[in-house]
Amino acid sequence: MPRNPSPPSRAGLLPGVLAKSAQAGRPAETLTSHLAATFHAVRELRHRLGRIEPVERVLDEQFWLVAQLAALTHDAGKIPAGFQDMINGRIRSWGERHEVLSLGFLPPLVPDQRLLLWVAEAVVTHHRPLTGSAVGRRLPIKTQYGDCGLDELRTRIGSLDPAVADELAAWLAETGGHLLNGGPEQGEPAVGEPVDVVAQAHQVLTAVLARWRRRLASEEEGLAAVLLQGAVTLADHLSSARGALHGGQPIGPRFPALLRDRFAERGQTLHQHQTRAGEVRGHLLLRAPTGSGKTEAGLLWAVGQVTDLIADGRGVPRVFLTLPYLASINAMAGRLGGLLGDSDLVGVAHSRAASYHLATAIDAADNGATEEGGWTSPAGENGELSRAYAARQAVSRAAATRLFRETIRVGTPYQLLRGALAGPAHSGILLDSANSVFILDELHAYDAKRLGFILAAASMWERLGGRVAVLSATLPTALGDLVRNSLTRPVESITASAGLTPARHRLSTRPYHLTDAAAVRHARERLDAGLSMLVVANNVAHAQQLFDELAPHAVRRHGDDDAAILLHSRFRRADRLRIEGKIIDRYGLRRTREQQRLPGLVVATQVVEVSLDVDFDALLTSGAPLEALLQRFGRVNRIAARELAEVVVHQPSIGPRRGGRDEYADAVYPVEPSLAATEIIGRHEGQPIDEEQATRWLDEVYAAGWGEQWRREVEWRRREFHDAFLTFPRPFDDRSDLADAFDAMFDGTEAVLLADLPAYEAALSVAPGRATGRLLAADYLVPLPGWAVKLASYNRTLGVAVVDGDYDPDRGLLAVRGVGADRYRPGEVI
Repeated sequence: MPRNPSPPSRAGLLPGVLAKSAQAGRPAETLTSHLAATFHAVRELRHRLGRIEPVERVLDEQFWLVAQLAALTHDAGKIPAGFQDMINGRIRSWGERHEVLSLGFLPPLVPDQRLLLWVAEAVVTHHRPLTGSAVGRRLPIKTQYGDCGLDELRTRIGSLDPAVADELAAWLAETGGHLLNGGPEQGEPAVGEPVDVVAQAHQVLTAVLARWRRRLASEEEGLAAVLLQGAVTLADHLSSARGALHGGQPIGPRFPALLRDRFAERGQTLHQHQTRAGEVRGHLLLRAPTGSGKTEAGLLWAVGQVTDLIADGRGVPRVFLTLPYLASINAMAGRLGGLLGDSDLVGVAHSRAASYHLATAIDAADNGATEEGGWTSPAGENGELSRAYAARQAVSRAAATRLFRETIRVGTPYQLLRGALAGPAHSGILLDSANSVFILDELHAYDAKRLGFILAAASMWERLGGRVAVLSATLPTALGDLVRNSLTRPVESITASAGLTPARHRLSTRPYHLTDAAAVRHARERLDAGLSMLVVANNVAHAQQLFDELAPHAVRRHGDDDAAILLHSRFRRADRLRIEGKIIDRYGLRRTREQQRLPGLVVATQVVEVSLDVDFDALLTSGAPLEALLQRFGRVNRIAARELAEVVVHQPSIGPRRGGRDEYADAVYPVEPSLAATEIIGRHEGQPIDEEQATRWLDEVYAAGWGEQWRREVEWRRREFHDAFLTFPRPFDDRSDLADAFDAMFDGTEAVLLADLPAYEAALSVAPGRATGRLLAADYLVPLPGWAVKLASYNRTLGVAVVDGDYDPDRGLLAVRGVGADRYRPGEVI
């Protein structure tokens, strides 16, 4: 019997069908409301991302049509009584997958069989992989339903009101049927016989599984499939979070004038390399010394790329600015927000983004800010309540960035690399990188593995319509060549004019280690002379040893405890923030500009290299690769406000790490570039150094035999990452094994001290919401290398690794007791 052609009335059955249960401060959401919101979110994504050429070729210009149809129908399978009982709290679990039943609504809506399969794949994989290993609780769809006959599927789906199904089918036709050529016009529902939704779901699922049983996708097909999955999952998350994407790009045509005005306020004008960067159309390599406005040049370059991409129908391009360290990312986010006049325009994309937003809220409170969304809660007086309120705001802000809200994002390159993991959790990252602009600041050339991975990703970004700039104060020619080899389009090189910045340092070397008695005596002499001293060791053990030897002298000589400070990576998060604040207060560049410099001592590891805006009078450092040394030099006489500053490089110790055979400098760095750097610097004993010389020195290092070995490894790592992560022959396969491999590449974990466990647990319960509690409790976490997880136990109740160790708030983690503790040596980790 024909279905009634009139639209479903408000008095129909659908208003009682839910997609989302009520949550704290949020009412339950009806199914049709959620489907309509997700459908609208895809339209937002289309506006944001524009035409994505590689996938449009595969889908005959129908990528966004498929995404919209999949978004409209993705949760249609939530109508069975079992699911509704679950969402209304009458039962704990339905036990079936709603996305499988959603497939049953597609055939009447999508008559084209080829298009139907693309839509079906995007629908059925928006929560689970289609195929792959049956490990863990998130079983692939094929594992759960691959051998399921129609009768069994009916039994498993359970009670399903055909009138609800019929009404929903009419609503779907009314809402989305107009998308297809020859389909009904908007507002005119399809007319036809009632459908057997379960039978059609089984039919479509069978066709999808058959399509991927033995077939391997081409690179373009696999990429299209992954990006479709990303479009549906991202739209689903946006609609569930009731989020909205920023619709414009502030780094656009008006930005250069804003930047010029800011320069004029400081009595400055744009340098030639900044103006030239703004004229480039395409990829860029920029060499410019510290203090010459390298970042501003990159942003002016980005303006041209954004303008061109918009004119070419590429949506609203995102601008990604990547930096290697969290603290430098946080500082850059604040700097950009200040320049644009609105910090809300800039997203912070790294693993501790919520902590950054919490610290920003605290700073605002310290400065008297009390507006809604800042530090002071409506409740007001109680510090814990205010802190919990600020934490909730911080979690919300970080979550918005994870949903790609902002069109400007500052972060680590590794957050972008996670898009290569694809699947429901990560495919949205890859999708969001399409038609974007990437400014990669200070790539570490000597780390061949990570550099290779980033270059592989850059190749993918270009393939997706992106443009890439690499900025560096000291960019070796070998790295520039690798960048060119990784990209298919031309790469323009710009080098800042000679003499742009004055020489700031005078070099010397010592033939003994930084921990030698002679080095300690030298440091004490510099402290006696009233200088501010930075001492940089290559590992935690050496830093702690030097601090123990030098700190008492610095405190006696300069009269206060803050005259000696230790900074490394093995502090509780709250202690590290406190310590960094003390360093900025005493040695920040602001004091140099205001001529209020103070003497004293900071002993640090490489965490100080580019993480803090500080300025010291002199540096003693252990030998390391030249790039690392140059970053350390950059913490001294930062703006050439004084005469040439003394920087002294000591010979590193050479030997294997425990349990290994390969030799390293101070158990951290590769030997060859570390010794090469020390040898080159030794040839210039007592001479001033400028960054033009440093670039030539880098070319010498990378032109040697080690440099050729390094180049081969970078290219191998680039191919390895591309082949393992950036080809998608089985795009809907379970990639959890690759996720484990990815995390192992960037190893690192965090643990709470056994003695802090009660305080950690209490912090979890200060505020409602799992994420908010974890943010507050994170103050007690100590970073550890990935291998150190075997030294910890795991508290399943609290979901955290626990170590039994000795700890000092001013010296950090000292030792770890318990199983495997005899294998722990702080000097083995950075």
